[in-house]
Amino acid sequence: MTSEKHPASQHLIGASPELRRVLSAARMVAATDVNILIIGESGTGKQLLAGEIHRRGSQATGPCVTVACAGLAEDGMRRHLDTGPIGPRGTLVLTEVADLSSDAQALLLRYLTAWESAQSAFRPWVRVIATTSRDLAAEVGLGAFRRDLYYRLCIVPLELPPLRDRPGDIPLLLEDLGAQAARAHGQRPPRYTAMALRLLRRYTWPGNVRELRNLCERMAILSPGREVTPDDLPMEVRRGDAPRADAPSFQLPSTGINLNGLEAELIRQALALAAGNKSRAARLLGLTRDTLLYRMEKHLIKA
Repeated sequence: MTSEKHPASQHLIGASPELRRVLSAARMVAATDVNILIIGESGTGKQLLAGEIHRRGSQATGPCVTVACAGLAEDGMRRHLDTGPIGPRGTLVLTEVADLSSDAQALLLRYLTAWESAQSAFRPWVRVIATTSRDLAAEVGLGAFRRDLYYRLCIVPLELPPLRDRPGDIPLLLEDLGAQAARAHGQRPPRYTAMALRLLRRYTWPGNVRELRNLCERMAILSPGREVTPDDLPMEVRRGDAPRADAPSFQLPSTGINLNGLEAELIRQALALAAGNKSRAARLLGLTRDTLLYRMEKHLIKA
Protein backbone atom coordinates (compact mmCIF):
# COMPACT_ATOMS: atom_id res chain seq x y z
CA MET A 1 0.00 0.00 0.00
CA THR A 2 1.48 3.30 -0.99
CA SER A 3 0.54 6.91 -1.46
CA GLU A 4 2.61 7.15 -4.64
CA LYS A 5 0.95 7.59 -8.00
CA HIS A 6 -0.88 4.49 -9.23
CA PRO A 7 -3.88 3.77 -11.42
CA ALA A 8 -6.82 5.25 -9.55
CA SER A 9 -8.86 2.15 -10.23
CA GLN A 10 -6.68 0.29 -7.74
CA HIS A 11 -4.92 2.73 -5.41
CA LEU A 12 -5.38 5.94 -3.51
CA ILE A 13 -3.25 8.76 -4.87
CA GLY A 14 -1.51 11.40 -2.80
CA ALA A 15 1.50 12.31 -0.70
CA SER A 16 -0.10 14.57 1.91
CA PRO A 17 0.52 13.88 5.61
CA GLU A 18 -3.24 13.45 6.13
CA LEU A 19 -3.44 10.61 3.60
CA ARG A 20 -0.09 9.08 4.56
CA ARG A 21 -1.23 8.65 8.16
CA VAL A 22 -4.29 6.68 7.05
CA LEU A 23 -2.26 4.52 4.65
CA SER A 24 0.35 3.81 7.32
CA ALA A 25 -2.35 2.62 9.72
CA ALA A 26 -3.94 0.57 6.92
CA ARG A 27 -0.61 -1.14 6.21
CA MET A 28 -0.38 -2.24 9.83
CA VAL A 29 -3.96 -3.48 10.12
CA ALA A 30 -3.79 -5.29 6.76
CA ALA A 31 -1.33 -7.73 8.30
CA THR A 32 -3.97 -8.80 10.84
CA ASP A 33 -7.36 -10.50 10.47
CA VAL A 34 -9.45 -7.99 12.43
CA ASN A 35 -12.60 -6.32 11.15
CA ILE A 36 -12.20 -2.72 9.95
CA LEU A 37 -14.53 0.26 9.67
CA ILE A 38 -13.54 2.77 6.96
CA ILE A 39 -15.08 6.20 7.49
CA GLY A 40 -15.13 8.99 4.96
CA GLU A 41 -17.29 11.30 2.90
CA SER A 42 -18.71 10.08 -0.38
CA GLY A 43 -16.06 10.01 -3.08
CA THR A 44 -12.99 9.83 -0.81
CA GLY A 45 -12.00 6.31 -1.92
CA LYS A 46 -13.31 4.03 0.83
CA GLN A 47 -13.72 1.04 -1.52
CA LEU A 48 -10.25 1.60 -2.98
CA LEU A 49 -8.79 1.41 0.53
CA ALA A 50 -10.82 -1.71 1.31
CA GLY A 51 -9.54 -3.41 -1.83
CA GLU A 52 -5.96 -2.46 -1.03
CA ILE A 53 -6.25 -3.87 2.49
CA HIS A 54 -7.59 -7.12 1.06
CA ARG A 55 -4.69 -7.41 -1.40
CA ARG A 56 -2.17 -6.77 1.40
CA GLY A 57 -3.80 -9.06 3.97
CA SER A 58 -3.75 -12.75 4.76
CA GLN A 59 -7.14 -13.07 3.02
CA ALA A 60 -5.58 -12.06 -0.32
CA THR A 61 -5.65 -15.67 -1.56
CA GLY A 62 -9.43 -15.70 -1.16
CA PRO A 63 -12.06 -13.62 -2.95
CA CYS A 64 -13.09 -10.09 -2.04
CA VAL A 65 -16.89 -9.78 -2.17
CA THR A 66 -18.52 -6.34 -2.09
CA VAL A 67 -22.11 -5.93 -0.89
CA ALA A 68 -23.91 -2.59 -1.24
CA CYS A 69 -25.97 -2.12 1.91
CA ALA A 70 -28.14 0.78 0.73
CA GLY A 71 -31.70 -0.50 0.43
CA LEU A 72 -30.63 -4.07 1.27
CA ALA A 73 -33.35 -5.90 3.22
CA GLU A 74 -32.89 -8.98 5.40
CA ASP A 75 -33.63 -11.42 2.54
CA GLY A 76 -31.06 -9.73 0.33
CA MET A 77 -28.43 -9.85 3.05
CA ARG A 78 -29.17 -13.54 3.66
CA ARG A 79 -28.69 -14.36 -0.04
CA HIS A 80 -25.33 -12.61 -0.05
CA LEU A 81 -24.14 -14.31 3.12
CA ASP A 82 -25.43 -17.76 2.19
CA THR A 83 -24.43 -17.89 -1.45
CA GLY A 84 -21.78 -15.21 -1.87
CA PRO A 85 -18.37 -16.66 -2.88
CA ILE A 86 -16.60 -15.46 0.24
CA GLY A 87 -14.82 -18.76 0.83
CA PRO A 88 -12.88 -19.89 3.87
CA ARG A 89 -10.30 -17.07 3.70
CA GLY A 90 -12.03 -14.19 1.96
CA THR A 91 -12.93 -10.58 2.60
CA LEU A 92 -16.48 -9.25 2.81
CA VAL A 93 -16.76 -5.51 2.06
CA LEU A 94 -20.02 -3.92 3.22
CA THR A 95 -20.43 -0.48 1.64
CA GLU A 96 -22.47 2.17 3.48
CA VAL A 97 -23.24 -0.22 6.32
CA ALA A 98 -25.22 2.48 8.17
CA ASP A 99 -27.97 2.02 5.57
CA LEU A 100 -28.77 -1.55 6.67
CA SER A 101 -32.26 -2.10 8.04
CA SER A 102 -32.61 -3.23 11.64
CA ASP A 103 -33.50 -6.77 10.52
CA ALA A 104 -30.49 -6.95 8.22
CA GLN A 105 -28.28 -5.68 11.04
CA ALA A 106 -29.54 -8.45 13.32
CA LEU A 107 -28.93 -11.07 10.63
CA LEU A 108 -25.40 -9.82 9.96
CA LEU A 109 -24.62 -9.96 13.68
CA ARG A 110 -25.80 -13.59 13.82
CA TYR A 111 -23.53 -14.53 10.91
CA LEU A 112 -20.53 -12.76 12.43
CA THR A 113 -21.10 -14.61 15.69
CA ALA A 114 -21.44 -17.95 13.89
CA TRP A 115 -18.26 -17.38 11.86
CA GLU A 116 -16.31 -16.56 14.99
CA SER A 117 -17.62 -19.54 16.93
CA ALA A 118 -16.72 -21.92 14.09
CA GLN A 119 -13.00 -21.33 14.59
CA SER A 120 -10.60 -19.35 16.74
CA ALA A 121 -12.02 -15.89 17.36
CA PHE A 122 -8.56 -14.47 16.72
CA ARG A 123 -8.16 -16.10 13.27
CA PRO A 124 -11.53 -15.58 11.56
CA TRP A 125 -12.14 -17.14 8.18
CA VAL A 126 -13.78 -14.03 6.82
CA ARG A 127 -12.51 -10.51 7.42
CA VAL A 128 -15.28 -7.89 7.26
CA ILE A 129 -14.46 -4.39 6.07
CA ALA A 130 -17.40 -2.02 6.49
CA THR A 131 -17.52 1.48 5.02
CA THR A 132 -19.70 4.43 5.94
CA SER A 133 -20.01 8.08 5.02
CA ARG A 134 -22.09 8.70 8.14
CA ASP A 135 -21.08 9.05 11.79
CA LEU A 136 -21.79 5.47 12.85
CA ALA A 137 -21.09 6.16 16.53
CA ALA A 138 -23.74 8.89 16.42
CA GLU A 139 -26.13 6.47 14.70
CA VAL A 140 -25.59 4.09 17.62
CA GLY A 141 -26.38 6.89 20.06
CA LEU A 142 -29.59 7.63 18.19
CA GLY A 143 -30.61 3.97 18.25
CA ALA A 144 -30.44 3.69 14.45
CA PHE A 145 -27.55 1.21 14.47
CA ARG A 146 -26.98 -1.75 16.79
CA ARG A 147 -24.30 -1.10 19.39
CA ASP A 148 -23.23 -4.77 19.50
CA LEU A 149 -22.83 -4.86 15.72
CA TYR A 150 -20.91 -1.57 15.76
CA TYR A 151 -18.33 -3.02 18.14
CA ARG A 152 -18.01 -6.18 16.01
CA LEU A 153 -17.29 -4.13 12.89
CA CYS A 154 -15.24 -1.31 14.38
CA ILE A 155 -12.24 -3.18 15.75
CA VAL A 156 -9.99 -0.72 13.91
CA PRO A 157 -11.47 2.51 12.47
CA LEU A 158 -9.74 4.22 9.53
CA GLU A 159 -10.91 7.69 8.51
CA LEU A 160 -10.12 8.96 5.01
CA PRO A 161 -9.68 12.74 4.82
CA PRO A 162 -11.85 14.73 2.39
CA LEU A 163 -10.07 16.24 -0.60
CA ARG A 164 -10.45 19.78 0.77
CA ASP A 165 -8.18 18.75 3.68
CA ARG A 166 -5.37 17.68 1.35
CA PRO A 167 -5.23 20.30 -1.43
CA GLY A 168 -1.52 19.56 -1.93
CA ASP A 169 -2.53 16.24 -3.51
CA ILE A 170 -4.58 17.91 -6.26
CA PRO A 171 -1.66 18.30 -8.75
CA LEU A 172 -0.82 14.59 -8.35
CA LEU A 173 -4.45 13.63 -8.84
CA LEU A 174 -4.81 15.89 -11.88
CA GLU A 175 -1.76 14.31 -13.48
CA ASP A 176 -2.80 10.72 -12.80
CA LEU A 177 -6.53 11.00 -13.42
CA GLY A 178 -5.97 13.27 -16.40
CA ALA A 179 -3.62 10.74 -18.00
CA GLN A 180 -6.15 7.96 -17.46
CA ALA A 181 -8.99 9.97 -18.96
CA ALA A 182 -6.85 11.01 -21.94
CA ARG A 183 -5.90 7.39 -22.66
CA ALA A 184 -9.53 6.31 -22.43
CA HIS A 185 -10.54 8.88 -25.04
CA GLY A 186 -7.46 8.58 -27.26
CA GLN A 187 -6.33 12.11 -26.49
CA ARG A 188 -3.31 13.89 -25.03
CA PRO A 189 -3.78 15.02 -21.42
CA PRO A 190 -4.34 18.74 -20.82
CA ARG A 191 -2.07 21.01 -18.79
CA TYR A 192 -3.25 23.50 -16.14
CA THR A 193 -2.12 27.09 -15.78
CA ALA A 194 -0.92 28.33 -12.39
CA MET A 195 -4.14 30.30 -11.88
CA ALA A 196 -6.30 27.30 -12.76
CA LEU A 197 -4.36 25.18 -10.27
CA ARG A 198 -4.85 27.87 -7.64
CA LEU A 199 -8.59 27.78 -8.15
CA LEU A 200 -8.67 24.00 -8.06
CA ARG A 201 -6.71 23.92 -4.80
CA ARG A 202 -9.06 26.46 -3.18
CA TYR A 203 -12.28 24.76 -4.23
CA THR A 204 -13.94 22.72 -1.47
CA TRP A 205 -14.70 19.60 -3.60
CA PRO A 206 -17.99 18.44 -2.05
CA GLY A 207 -17.82 15.34 -4.27
CA ASN A 208 -14.18 14.70 -3.31
CA VAL A 209 -11.95 12.67 -5.64
CA ARG A 210 -14.95 11.35 -7.58
CA GLU A 211 -15.84 14.94 -8.52
CA LEU A 212 -12.23 15.65 -9.50
CA ARG A 213 -12.17 12.52 -11.66
CA ASN A 214 -15.25 13.77 -13.53
CA LEU A 215 -13.55 17.13 -14.08
CA CYS A 216 -10.42 15.42 -15.45
CA GLU A 217 -12.51 13.46 -17.94
CA ARG A 218 -14.35 16.61 -19.02
CA MET A 219 -11.05 18.47 -19.55
CA ALA A 220 -9.56 15.52 -21.47
CA ILE A 221 -12.50 15.75 -23.89
CA LEU A 222 -12.84 19.54 -24.14
CA SER A 223 -9.20 20.63 -23.78
CA PRO A 224 -7.06 17.77 -25.12
CA GLY A 225 -3.34 18.54 -25.16
CA ARG A 226 -3.75 22.23 -24.35
CA GLU A 227 -3.61 24.50 -21.33
CA VAL A 228 -6.64 24.70 -19.08
CA THR A 229 -7.25 28.27 -17.89
CA PRO A 230 -9.69 29.55 -15.24
CA ASP A 231 -12.20 30.29 -18.00
CA ASP A 232 -12.30 26.58 -18.86
CA LEU A 233 -13.19 25.52 -15.31
CA PRO A 234 -16.76 24.99 -14.06
CA MET A 235 -18.52 28.01 -12.61
CA GLU A 236 -18.59 26.54 -9.10
CA VAL A 237 -14.79 26.23 -9.14
CA ARG A 238 -14.32 29.79 -10.41
CA ARG A 239 -16.71 31.16 -7.78
CA GLY A 240 -14.59 29.56 -5.07
CA ASP A 241 -11.55 31.70 -5.91
CA ALA A 242 -11.95 34.16 -3.05
CA PRO A 243 -14.66 35.61 -0.80
CA ARG A 244 -16.21 38.86 -1.92
CA ALA A 245 -14.50 41.91 -0.47
CA ASP A 246 -17.87 43.39 0.53
CA ALA A 247 -19.01 40.24 2.35
CA PRO A 248 -16.36 39.24 4.91
CA SER A 249 -17.01 35.98 6.72
CA PHE A 250 -16.17 37.67 10.03
CA GLN A 251 -16.30 41.33 11.05
CA LEU A 252 -13.64 42.36 13.58
CA PRO A 253 -15.26 44.55 16.25
CA SER A 254 -13.75 47.99 16.78
CA THR A 255 -12.85 47.02 20.34
CA GLY A 256 -10.79 44.05 19.15
CA ILE A 257 -11.01 40.43 20.33
CA ASN A 258 -9.13 37.89 22.41
CA LEU A 259 -8.09 35.56 19.58
CA ASN A 260 -6.98 32.71 21.87
CA GLY A 261 -10.21 32.90 23.82
CA LEU A 262 -12.29 32.96 20.64
CA GLU A 263 -10.47 29.94 19.23
CA ALA A 264 -10.98 27.98 22.46
CA GLU A 265 -14.67 28.88 22.55
CA LEU A 266 -15.20 27.84 18.91
CA ILE A 267 -13.52 24.50 19.61
CA ARG A 268 -15.78 23.91 22.62
CA GLN A 269 -18.87 24.77 20.56
CA ALA A 270 -17.80 22.44 17.74
CA LEU A 271 -17.22 19.59 20.19
CA ALA A 272 -20.64 20.20 21.72
CA LEU A 273 -22.34 20.20 18.30
CA ALA A 274 -20.48 17.01 17.40
CA ALA A 275 -21.41 15.32 20.70
CA GLY A 276 -17.71 14.92 21.49
CA ASN A 277 -16.80 13.31 18.16
CA LYS A 278 -13.43 14.90 17.37
CA SER A 279 -13.41 14.02 13.67
CA ARG A 280 -16.80 15.63 13.16
CA ALA A 281 -15.82 18.67 15.26
CA ALA A 282 -12.70 19.08 13.13
CA ARG A 283 -14.83 19.07 9.97
CA LEU A 284 -17.12 21.75 11.47
CA LEU A 285 -14.07 23.95 12.01
CA GLY A 286 -12.46 23.20 8.66
CA LEU A 287 -9.48 21.53 10.36
CA THR A 288 -7.84 18.14 10.19
CA ARG A 289 -8.36 15.93 13.23
CA ASP A 290 -4.67 16.18 14.16
CA THR A 291 -4.80 19.98 14.06
CA LEU A 292 -7.88 19.98 16.27
CA LEU A 293 -6.16 17.70 18.79
CA TYR A 294 -3.13 19.99 18.83
CA ARG A 295 -5.30 23.05 19.47
CA MET A 296 -7.32 21.25 22.14
CA GLU A 297 -4.07 20.45 23.93
CA LYS A 298 -2.93 24.06 23.50
CA HIS A 299 -6.11 25.34 25.19
CA LEU A 300 -6.25 22.50 27.75
CA ILE A 301 -9.62 21.37 26.40
CA LYS A 302 -10.69 17.83 27.27
CA ALA A 303 -13.48 15.91 25.55
